[in-house]
Amino acid sequence: MKNHFPLLDPLRFGTALGVAIFHQMFWSWAWVSIGVPGFERYVAADVLYPSAAPFTWFGWVGVEIFFVISGFVIANSASKSSPTEFLLGRALRLYPAVWVCATATLLVLVLFGSGPASEFILPYIHAMLLVPKGVMGEWLDGVYWTLAAEMAFYGLVFCAMLTKKITLRHLAFGLTIYSAVFNAVALLVLSCTTPSDLPYLVILMFRVPCAAYLLTHGCFFALGIWLFISANRKLTALERVALAVACLSGVAEIYFFASFFLTCIPSISGQSALVPIMVWAAAVGLIAYCANRNRRSPATASPEAPAYWRTLGLITYPLYLTHNVIGTWIIRVLVDAGLDATSAVWLELGILVLICWFICAKIEPAIRGAMTRTISYFGQLPERLPASRRPAFSRGLGLRLHVPAKMTATAR
Repeated sequence: MKNHFPLLDPLRFGTALGVAIFHQMFWSWAWVSIGVPGFERYVAADVLYPSAAPFTWFGWVGVEIFFVISGFVIANSASKSSPTEFLLGRALRLYPAVWVCATATLLVLVLFGSGPASEFILPYIHAMLLVPKGVMGEWLDGVYWTLAAEMAFYGLVFCAMLTKKITLRHLAFGLTIYSAVFNAVALLVLSCTTPSDLPYLVILMFRVPCAAYLLTHGCFFALGIWLFISANRKLTALERVALAVACLSGVAEIYFFASFFLTCIPSISGQSALVPIMVWAAAVGLIAYCANRNRRSPATASPEAPAYWRTLGLITYPLYLTHNVIGTWIIRVLVDAGLDATSAVWLELGILVLICWFICAKIEPAIRGAMTRTISYFGQLPERLPASRRPAFSRGLGLRLHVPAKMTATAR
């Protein structure tokens, strides 16, 4: 999409860094309290960061921020596209980075990991195809579970677009109610059970293994859609109620998972579940600010954002896909070379940012171009809809037509 909301790019990048620091400085050693490590255990260095725990344990909330941004961005894309154009755009956006990053992850695990190579084959196939691995399977990299939720959301949007009757508003209402009911039940279960009880574990299962059902995270995508709608017109009273419900549902989901962490991991038992909620609320507030500023601004061409902001946004996706397994391996190499554990993390992040810049600037465009040529060879590429022919999916949004700067000057 054209960058009419430039603040989203540095927000996405900062969120990705927060998730990376969470995995590398907290989860890399704290997982032993819960016992659910991923394949990164095969390449990890024997380092601990207990003193950093109060500042890193809540970095997982970046995922919930990602989902709100995704709802916002996908609503923007779908409101201007035909169904086939939307689907092709998503494929061209997601697959090139996944193919590169999943292959690099597999090579690191096979060449430098301690696990059997056969253990990685099926997870690698799932990653390359972007399909869920099932409840009992294992991800090639634990962070890939979020892609299952993303793909489910994209599929839901695509199916809604095909109906030509369901609009963004309908989808947002449906996801809001669907997820709010589940998260309300989750709070009820939280108040009556402990993490060792079956109802609690069933609720928790829908956060990662069954993320594609969108029961826990549907509210975040819905909230992103509501914020996008508010960027184009004033919300009705009923829509404002739905937005508030989506926010409360999101708070409930974050509180549930934070409570699970604080109960099961002794090193952070004294921390507050309000911390990740406040971090998430601040990010949502920034997105809402962008939406409000867009609605109040004149219907003129949006100013260009600094190029480096857009670059940060593009780096975010490969950085998210590589920081866990590949980043963990880089830290081990640096620690084995004599660097202290904390310096190794910061140097590793700098190295990864450079690698991911190369991926998004050089490798992804080449793969995307090859995909486009292949698709055009076997069939006709979908034509981009002009702004004057908004799809039915965007009915009632009050989307403004893009007014070029020269036309604006002439009109004056």
